[in-house]
Amino acid sequence: MSVAKSLIKGADEALAIAKGEMEPAAVFVPETVDVAAIRKRLKLSQAAFAERYCLPVGTVRDWEQHRRSPDRAAVVLLSIISRNPEGVAETLAAG
Repeated sequence: MSVAKSLIKGADEALAIAKGEMEPAAVFVPETVDVAAIRKRLKLSQAAFAERYCLPVGTVRDWEQHRRSPDRAAVVLLSIISRNPEGVAETLAAG
């Protein structure tokens, strides 16, 4: 199949999916992390959480207010913070 025909077929399938006439082959569901819950469990303000884990306070605020979502690397970091907050803080402080 030519590139042009493949693109047209993809566009037709996308339109059919949008109209509800066809089910998507796969659905990507990004992993989420509840940043506010982690922070609150640690009893830290947004500013203190950001400082302790070397994050911009505006980024923490945006994540919590769902204006932005953490990228994959941030999700991994937040998951590690959730499991071992003292270890992460000690590691970052030693750097």
